[in-house]
Amino acid sequence: MIDIATRVYNHSWKIDPIVRSLLDTDFYKLLMAQMIFRRQRDAKVTFSIINRSKHVRLADLIDVEELREQLDHVRTLSLTRGESTWLRGNMFYGRRQMFEPEFIAWLEKFRLPDYTLEEKDGQYELTFEGPWLETTFWEIPALAILTELRSRAALKHMGRFELQVLYARSMARLWEKVEELKMLPNLQIADFGTRRRHSFLWQDWCVQAMQEGLGNAFSGTSNCLISLRREMEAVGTNAHELPMVYAALAPDDKELMQAPYHVLSDWQEDYDGNLLVILPDTYGTTGFLKNAPPWLSKWTGIRVDSKDPIVGGEEAIAWWKSRGADPRDKLIVFSDGLDVPAIKKIHAHFTGRVRFAFGWGTMLTNDFRGFAHDALLDPFSIVCKVVSANDTPTVKLSDNPAKALGPPEEIERYKRVFDVGEQNVREVVV
Repeated sequence: MIDIATRVYNHSWKIDPIVRSLLDTDFYKLLMAQMIFRRQRDAKVTFSIINRSKHVRLADLIDVEELREQLDHVRTLSLTRGESTWLRGNMFYGRRQMFEPEFIAWLEKFRLPDYTLEEKDGQYELTFEGPWLETTFWEIPALAILTELRSRAALKHMGRFELQVLYARSMARLWEKVEELKMLPNLQIADFGTRRRHSFLWQDWCVQAMQEGLGNAFSGTSNCLISLRREMEAVGTNAHELPMVYAALAPDDKELMQAPYHVLSDWQEDYDGNLLVILPDTYGTTGFLKNAPPWLSKWTGIRVDSKDPIVGGEEAIAWWKSRGADPRDKLIVFSDGLDVPAIKKIHAHFTGRVRFAFGWGTMLTNDFRGFAHDALLDPFSIVCKVVSANDTPTVKLSDNPAKALGPPEEIERYKRVFDVGEQNVREVVV
């Protein structure tokens, strides 16, 4: 087992680059990229880093040249022969050839495109502009780099023994969480913590701890590189990025309203089984389910993201019943800001009524709360979102208006088109 504290004490980016492989990304990125490859590879999009936690002044903590070094390093990466073989031959979701040869051949030659980096008001303005098929791959490494550089800034003045104690306390905290979770019957939980992890080494340790502590209740990791190295399942489906771009490309309001369903119609042409999980909240879950075409009720499940998990889960169950489906045959994936108390509450509420699983993110791979002065290791809310497509602004409404994105006039237009009424604001922690 790696001595993380010693590695951190001796950190050099040449020894421990933050992103060390193109596969150090989430599985859903590859699934979405293949869909983009087949249908929308010529769309031009812009992604941008958005730090929702304005009190965390990243430009004051992270040296700009160190940030450039890490970003430039990622641009040198390409798939290794072993990584390519894994993608071509591994069985994902029970399917032997998930990725078509043409897509893998393109990916083998791929390098990340250039970026634009500026400092403004204590924050970094980091953007990626170009073909959607290329820029989409920046989201995960960009977030991983920023969050780990912030962690390194907090750790670099700690001594060897202080670091040993820090990681010992963090390991004990995680193991206590695992021991609580292992008491839950029929638990299914996966690691969703790549984007806002403390570090790659720490995420890898957390995944191994989950694997040992939870056994079959641990269903895998969203991180492709860790999945490959630890010989476990790679998990994930799709994200808000798809409907946001499809909606921005819609020529009128009528097509705009159909865009979220158009995305899923294309998705089901490419994937099946447990990959048929609806993410309904980009423009409001209630309206999405109300106007959903009949074929969507036949999908495997729904991911409840930005709505209160109990409320969102009940809404999904009621929708399935209204469509004549038995919720006990369906799956709900909960994934927003989870930690053990919320997982236990959701588990108790829905047991016996529906199948459910958890995607555990930041509070799995970056819970160092209270372990550093001035909360410098506390998790914070940072995202990398698509902000335009073919020079048209993108919009996300979300079930939580605190997560809404887009120009105010476009947000109002989308609210009108999707008939979004009053919404409840929930605090965004991570």
